[in-house]
Amino acid sequence: MHIYRTHNCAELRPDHVGQEVRVSGWVHKKRDHGDLVFVDLRDHYGITQIVTEVDGPAFKVIESLRTESVVTITGTVTARAPDVVNPNLPTGGIEIRATSATIQSQAQELPMPVAGEADYPEDIRLRYRFLDLRRERLHANIMLRSRVITSLRNRMNAQGFTEFQTPILTASSPEGARDYLVPSRVHPGKFYALPQAPQMFKQLLMVAGFDRYFQIAPCFRDEDARADRSPGEFYQLDFEMSFVTQDDVFAAIEPVLHGVFEEFADWQGKGRSVSALPFRRIPYQQSMLKYGSDKPDLRNPILITDVSDHFKGSGFGRFAAMVEGGDVVRALPAPNTAEKSRKFFDDMNSWAQSEGFPGLGYATQKDGVFGGPIANNHGQEGMKAIAEALGLGPNDGIFFSAGKASQAAKLAGLARTRVGEQLGLIDQSRFEFCWIVDFPMFEYDEDAKKIDFSHNPFSMPQGELEALETKDPLDILAYQYDIVCNGVELSSGAIRNHKPEIMYKAFEIAGYTREDVDRDFAGMINAFKFGAPPHGGSAPGVDRIVMLLADEPNIREVITFPMTQKAEDLMMGAPNYASPKQLRELNIRTVDLSPPKPAA
Repeated sequence: MHIYRTHNCAELRPDHVGQEVRVSGWVHKKRDHGDLVFVDLRDHYGITQIVTEVDGPAFKVIESLRTESVVTITGTVTARAPDVVNPNLPTGGIEIRATSATIQSQAQELPMPVAGEADYPEDIRLRYRFLDLRRERLHANIMLRSRVITSLRNRMNAQGFTEFQTPILTASSPEGARDYLVPSRVHPGKFYALPQAPQMFKQLLMVAGFDRYFQIAPCFRDEDARADRSPGEFYQLDFEMSFVTQDDVFAAIEPVLHGVFEEFADWQGKGRSVSALPFRRIPYQQSMLKYGSDKPDLRNPILITDVSDHFKGSGFGRFAAMVEGGDVVRALPAPNTAEKSRKFFDDMNSWAQSEGFPGLGYATQKDGVFGGPIANNHGQEGMKAIAEALGLGPNDGIFFSAGKASQAAKLAGLARTRVGEQLGLIDQSRFEFCWIVDFPMFEYDEDAKKIDFSHNPFSMPQGELEALETKDPLDILAYQYDIVCNGVELSSGAIRNHKPEIMYKAFEIAGYTREDVDRDFAGMINAFKFGAPPHGGSAPGVDRIVMLLADEPNIREVITFPMTQKAEDLMMGAPNYASPKQLRELNIRTVDLSPPKPAA
């Protein structure tokens, strides 16, 4: 018999009754029934119930066990009585009557319980992440993550992609988020950077003659945490293809994403559906108008409408003056809110102000009669015309967002999400994918008072060099695209700009000289001068994919060892100070920039 186990803790069934077996695991729960002691023994695979009598040979050892101690149990499989069978456990029809028990590791008093799913403060969970990972929900999430990555890899191979690894130590880039820098010992004063993404390397692989690359790639960005973004590091399904159009990229990756989401749509019995292939394509400007966002949640049926023209010369002077001054008014329905109190609408206005906006206008409606200050000034006929434009029913209210186009769209988009949530309109049983396409190549930076890139500077402009030389930069669109699912951006991508003369011109419009490009992007621009194929790709975020499939609100719930929101690893104590010896080897001297303490 094996020294630790003949079976795992999810393996035994009534067919094994009468067999002598050995199992090992953690003490999940222990119950003392006086003459009997029961232990739920847990390992990676599941739970098996152990039982011993007070006078049994294993009683003294089992009775001394603390929760989460590791123990090896030898005993005989017996059938449970019909009235105590546990239908919720695969092993619920049997138990092991212990004949011996060996403690492999006795646990101390726990800082947090493992059994049960009660929530605990983030700092406790992350400091003792190894305990947190023993909990059923989190353990299942990490196993889901592994299966999703395996599925992604298999599907990419089936699509004709080849997996390559790109460098972790590379050069810093002036574009994008802040880099993590790594000092060089053999080159004093110089630093490597951890890659924010394998962007340049994967493009160089295309220049090198490889055709379809992919990688489950680690990426490093020194940026703040969000619910859907982990600070420090994340993983993405990075891929690139040669001799392709935008349509070719979509046709290659859509079956991969659709297949993975279909494979795990019923995770833990959720039974969710996945939008059909091909995924819907929405131009950026249309998305900003109808959804107020470039990452719309298509499960939400609310649509935004521009109603600026309705207020030109209207009785509602404030909106009329704003429209005459070049601002816009956007409206969105609040379906079936006739029975909602005025407080619902006032609370939405207060919420908008808490988000930093001047406010969110509204009009109530009951049986086709509109109420509220906007309706009183604009008049019933004017409100009915707006209701007709929005396709409202007789008991649908309206919210209004007014201001500069960008701000009005932003508030309307946020309000669309909040109204959808407040009224329970968002269908939780669907995964709705879409592509956002036709992003503008450039935008005007109000702070810097200059034209800059709006998305990815290495994208091919639609119309190529001719567009750059003849069109207003703010009218130029790019072959850039985002893949979005349920309001979560999974990745950005593009058909790349592979022609040096177009790259120089695009950067010139954004205020860069030829010398700037040659210096800051030397590896890529030099490679393009020796024959580069048309190429494009994308990089869907693995963490976000798993977060959606696991139905978790925060990305840390699908990462084995995440950092805190302040990018700290409480378990390992990182970041930490380097020793004087390490600093000397790296030719680094630290400077204390904290303010001086006042004199006593």
